Amino acid sequence: MPGQFHLFDTAIGSCALVWQSAHIVGAQLPEIDEATARLRLARRFPDAVEAPPPGFVAAAIADIVALLSGQPRDLSHLPIDLSGVSDFNRRVYELALTIAPGETLTYGAVAARIGEPGAARAVGVALGQNPFPIIVPCHRVLAAGGRTGGFSADGGVATKLRLLTIDKARTSPVPGLFDALPLAIRPR
Repeated sequence: MPGQFHLFDTAIGSCALVWQSAHIVGAQLPEIDEATARLRLARRFPDAVEAPPPGFVAAAIADIVALLSGQPRDLSHLPIDLSGVSDFNRRVYELALTIAPGETLTYGAVAARIGEPGAARAVGVALGQNPFPIIVPCHRVLAAGGRTGGFSADGGVATKLRLLTIDKARTSPVPGLFDALPLAIRPR
């Protein structure tokens, strides 16, 4: 059975969820416009058809819309299908699901917590392949020293910083004088 998808508007643009049966099989952060979003969905899920969301997807959409408008939401309960990802990636995603809004971990900390110390780069690669961005909050994983690290969604690091700002996240465990200000790309 081919998957189904639904595009929906959020505070950061039009996002999408893809589902099969009773599981979400993919999520998409916004692209520059709806046409680009549809093209990316067609590349990732060529057999998926657009459909109205069933109850569990509509509830997931409501939670994602609320989260992206700044309301704390825990998305870890959403029924995602991890059967198509490697064991390493699954462990990374399961750990990332435990990072609450406003909190962050480093790539190295994630690697250590899944029992793979020294695998920080592999964690970054796994998060770059995340089929469920925003549900699996890969934006909450940072490079060492409070640096942002990469982000593969449209807009790159700027989108990651926007998501961290919505989450009211700090990029360092030490509170700073300007924590209430939006995060921005640091000059090199």
